[in-house]
Amino acid sequence: MCPLSPKLDAALAADFQIHRLWEQADAPGYLEQYGQRITGVATAAPTGVMPSIMAALPALQVVSCRGVGLDKIDLEAAQQRGIQVAGTFGTLSDCVADLAFALLLDCARQLSAADRYVRAGKWQQARYPLTTRLSGKRLGIVGLGQIGRMVAKRASGFDMQVAYTNRRRADGVAYRFEPELVELARWSDFLVIAAAGGADTHHLIDARVLEALGPNGYLVNVSRGSVVDEAALLEALLEGRIAGAGLDVFEHEPNIAQAFLSLDNVVLAPHMGSGTVETREAMEDLLLENLRAFFNEGQVRTPAF
Repeated sequence: MCPLSPKLDAALAADFQIHRLWEQADAPGYLEQYGQRITGVATAAPTGVMPSIMAALPALQVVSCRGVGLDKIDLEAAQQRGIQVAGTFGTLSDCVADLAFALLLDCARQLSAADRYVRAGKWQQARYPLTTRLSGKRLGIVGLGQIGRMVAKRASGFDMQVAYTNRRRADGVAYRFEPELVELARWSDFLVIAAAGGADTHHLIDARVLEALGPNGYLVNVSRGSVVDEAALLEALLEGRIAGAGLDVFEHEPNIAQAFLSLDNVVLAPHMGSGTVETREAMEDLLLENLRAFFNEGQVRTPAF
């Protein structure tokens, strides 16, 4: 569906007869000619598999995706057609949780803003304003899946109180469960979004949640940009109705609202949660392994359902 990496693209070409859809000037025409023959798809989470493309592949049996956010793949249609879908689950949780904590620390201690302050020569004129501590504060987590649990684990090293909201109470954890998102936001000093994207969570973080988080609260999002109502978030940041935000994902990335760029109380990252050499290699190895396992054994290693 898209270029992945030179190493993975070469490995796929060595194991399979491949069709590089992104190289085709007329993709619909190309699929009309070759779609009947294609049985597998390799893709990445930002690209997914559009419904029109899935419909043009009547022989499709398996989709292997680099990433864990599968909101751009029609999972319902895949289930109905008996198509196996695999994500690279378990490979990126640590690095995304690391970045979540980097954003938490940056929000609290304002490292990025302080760096700009020093570079602009302002330190010689005045000391930097006081910031906020992270240790001992209350951390709310929206979505206690693999990434959410890793964030909670890291919070223990900062003596933070942890609570979470989920579709249901999570097994095997002692953290406080708060079924109401607004109440979790009201309790939290820092609110980390680690929920899946998709229609069910679209604009889950809205004006009511931000109002509950309050003028001393911070929002960190390492999930999907669609989970946050960006217009409401910008308004809350501009008006000081929340203290700040750390964002790795955006609704229309890589194009972000220009208003974010002028705000010193928001930390902006270019969707780099899984962007380490080690994690990307592990993700790509698993994408390939899922395809090999399906064609050799009939079952992917890490299924989405």
